[in-house]
Amino acid sequence: MTEQQLQRSVLTVTAFASFLTPFMGSSVNLALPAIGAEFGLNAVTLNWIISSYMLTTSILLLPAGRAGDILGRRRVFTIGLVLFTLTMFLLAFTPGIRWLIGVRILQGIGGAMMFGTNMAILTSVFPPGQRGRAMGINVTAVYAGLASGPFLGGLLTRHLGWRSIFAVLLPLSIASLILIQRKMKREWAEARGDRFDWPGSILYGLSMAALMYGFSQLPSPGGWGITGIGLGLMPFFILREKRAEHPLFDLTLISQNRVFAFSSLAALVHYAATSATGFFLSLFLQYIKGLDPRAAGLVLMAMPLTMALTSPAAGRLSDHYNPGVLASLGMAITATGLILFCFLAEQTPVVFIAVVLVIMGGGFSLFSSPNSNAIMSSVEPRQLGNASGMLGTMRNAGQTFSMAIALMLLALYMGKAKVQPDNHPQLLQAMKTGFIVFSFLCVAGVFASLARNPGLRPRPHP
Repeated sequence: MTEQQLQRSVLTVTAFASFLTPFMGSSVNLALPAIGAEFGLNAVTLNWIISSYMLTTSILLLPAGRAGDILGRRRVFTIGLVLFTLTMFLLAFTPGIRWLIGVRILQGIGGAMMFGTNMAILTSVFPPGQRGRAMGINVTAVYAGLASGPFLGGLLTRHLGWRSIFAVLLPLSIASLILIQRKMKREWAEARGDRFDWPGSILYGLSMAALMYGFSQLPSPGGWGITGIGLGLMPFFILREKRAEHPLFDLTLISQNRVFAFSSLAALVHYAATSATGFFLSLFLQYIKGLDPRAAGLVLMAMPLTMALTSPAAGRLSDHYNPGVLASLGMAITATGLILFCFLAEQTPVVFIAVVLVIMGGGFSLFSSPNSNAIMSSVEPRQLGNASGMLGTMRNAGQTFSMAIALMLLALYMGKAKVQPDNHPQLLQAMKTGFIVFSFLCVAGVFASLARNPGLRPRPHP
């Protein structure tokens, strides 16, 4: 097999994996009312259908990336795709809610194994001059999943039932597995021979689980307590990693690698500042502007569609120009959009919202692909799994923190009251406060992004 054939096969498989999770996530979000109606579920239980997957993935992304470095990234990625494919089959025949949540946890394990290694595999296969383009295509697949999920998920749920969301992707998953076996015969395991850090993985998992679950429960007293437990466990994890011969996470990536440290921080801040935008605007469009869910969904598609269209170009630019500068510019554009949303009012036209979402979509794509390129190109080959796992962890943690901030503000301004016309002013004020917080975060993130090495260039990997 030629190098170009291998690159095409790797890009096809990893792009499908990158499409799979956001498509399923956005589709399942839309199908929650149908699932709740069939099983007679309340809102808290419905939330666990989403949270069980997110928590599992967040806990295991870093260990999965490290396992890829030691055991082989192709092997770990393949096992993850097999597990993900199996869970889609099981979910299509779900008999009850316990089964559904249990299988979603298994699906989270498979998702972590794929997303903890996919960027590392791309970096291993593509040289610096082509790496940004490949990552741009990979990011495009993510946004294509986000953009198509609500529309196709709604169509499938309405005409074939919510189980069809899982069944429809099975043939593509099986085709990807066949492609891996036939075309991806090479293995990448630069840390082969190292021992896997089980104590560090357990400490890390407990800390991440407590942090992310606790933060999602704020501002309740229990949420503060669980978050405190997560923070309290983190120093023990750091102490363990300093002493371990083969640590789960190489702390020198933070202490001695300026590009990696500030690029990872920029990713966390960017996702924390932007991920709740769709949630807030969905409420605004439906409750305050009076749009139906379908019309609101079409407006919100402006952002992921723009991302999907512009990400390949952003990735190519990062092959030729300093990716740190490009990512900083993208974050500044995103911050501009967030600042504009601080002025939302009942009279704000829907066209204005769509235009600002297009602006933010362009900024997001200009940030995401170059920033990923900067992170993955700043480490040695034996650390690629660490870098890939950290990139996924920053994304998931940022998304969780963003939604927690949004829910906390709604609780502070509205309490537990249902959204009704008489409390629309409080709802609007909660959103505006949220966008002010997110704007400050994003502006601060620009400085974190600019703080990385000004002479950054992609590192050649053999």
